[in-house]
Amino acid sequence: MANDIPHPIDDIAATFVRARREGGVVADYPGTMPAGLGEAYAVQDRALALDGRRVAGWKVGKIDPPLEGSNRLAGPIFADQIVAGSDATLAMPVFGDGFAAAEAEFLLRVGTAPDPAKRRYTMDEALDLLDAVHVGIEIASSPFPGINDHGPTVTISDYGNNNGLVIGPAIENWRDAGIERWPVELLVDGTVIGSATAETMLDGPFGAARFLFELLADRGIALRPGDWISSGAVTGVHRVVVGAQVEVRFDDRLTTACTIVAR
Repeated sequence: MANDIPHPIDDIAATFVRARREGGVVADYPGTMPAGLGEAYAVQDRALALDGRRVAGWKVGKIDPPLEGSNRLAGPIFADQIVAGSDATLAMPVFGDGFAAAEAEFLLRVGTAPDPAKRRYTMDEALDLLDAVHVGIEIASSPFPGINDHGPTVTISDYGNNNGLVIGPAIENWRDAGIERWPVELLVDGTVIGSATAETMLDGPFGAARFLFELLADRGIALRPGDWISSGAVTGVHRVVVGAQVEVRFDDRLTTACTIVAR
């Protein structure tokens, strides 16, 4: 019967969830690519329902050029993929035959849960919901090798291309530290392959928090105290291979590192 045929959104979500569970590869996009942001987040929502793991954070990435008036996107970070560490002995898994990258990011911790009925925030209101800022590394990885080749809707549809988060040292007095001006470097196997400041990131790391609070309110998704926001790649999205050692340096003072391993 026609009613027994899964909706294409269900097929896409189920394919990505299965591949992530089994460590498989999705050689070709599993269906019609989402035509807009609403459809892309519908796939993500369906995948979250199928996955069942606890979400303990969200990654925020840039959309360039903007789509439907939005210049950022978001994807979930699961609790079992968030780890604390500061040296290369920390192993972070990726899909070796899929897409794999590392990103230097400011990590914002939610201190107060946003009001689920509040849909719009000023920057000060967003800041007031945070209680800590750390440096860290986002591990971007997907079983679909072409995830970043087809635009933001495809990226959104597979968890925003997230596969883990490394929590590095905390930033003292983060409100007044001027972190937007800090020089940030990402090194792979000891070689600097990216350097920048957060001044190049739209309205900065805290703008990413404001965006996320509004997006999740519109989607009916609650945040909790202790949840993390990975606020965007400061130096860019840097492809990595299994065995690579990744280090990030913030203001030439705070560092963290990990080694990329096969999932």
